[in-house]
Amino acid sequence: MKREDARLKRIYRDIKDIKIQGATNIARVALQAYYLKPEAKTKNELIGLRPTEPMLVNTLNSLGKLPKEEIASHFDEAQDKINRNALNILKGKKKVYTHCHSTNVIKALVYAKKKGKNFEVYNTETRPLFQGRTTSKDLAKAGIKVTQFVDSGMHQAIKEVDLIMIGADALLKSSIINKIGSGAIAEIAYIHKKPLYIVADSWKFSPKNVRIEERDFHEVWKNAPKNVKVRDPAFEKIDKKYITGIISELGVLKYNDFLRKISRK
Repeated sequence: MKREDARLKRIYRDIKDIKIQGATNIARVALQAYYLKPEAKTKNELIGLRPTEPMLVNTLNSLGKLPKEEIASHFDEAQDKINRNALNILKGKKKVYTHCHSTNVIKALVYAKKKGKNFEVYNTETRPLFQGRTTSKDLAKAGIKVTQFVDSGMHQAIKEVDLIMIGADALLKSSIINKIGSGAIAEIAYIHKKPLYIVADSWKFSPKNVRIEERDFHEVWKNAPKNVKVRDPAFEKIDKKYITGIISELGVLKYNDFLRKISRK
């Protein structure tokens, strides 16, 4: 087997097994994988690994439409704008709640810390793969104070914070898709009048509906007793009515304003 083929298979496996986390990171790695064997088959295989990730799909579909350099530079340029836009939202805020592991959210919070913003983060661990713990480690490494909650403690956590900032795997016409638990977070935030911001690159937008992924239940309980059915839905939707604003490289926008702006691109 050629070295390129071996590397490609390893990337395929890491994307499929969620060893690579975060929609932006997946898109970056998929782009690198494509250039190992730049052909239609590679592109289709990569999209097939995570068809529920518009960021991955949009990145690979931009091949041939945009210059290679522009595609590669998009991620960092978009993140820089997201960081500055999120900084304005964090003014005067002392406690921020987040969930799961979002590269866009983490980098925005780390940027705000470097700019002298004084805040702490409440975070849920995000079972069954504990991506929230990865977030806590990343933030703590940057000198941000973090309080980790079990997922069932999200109600208590949200009551105590000033605002919620979570990522998104998909931005749709009437809702966003994010890690399981996000729907409950949105409804709790709405009840307690806590602003909920979605922090996401606009390349996560899809004009089409996106299937909600349900993963292998063995992630949750490897040796479940007979007659016990275990389900492992990985994501869920948040209706746009619960969302205060979308923080993207396009600005801090109300949901319908974001849709209007993205439709003109």
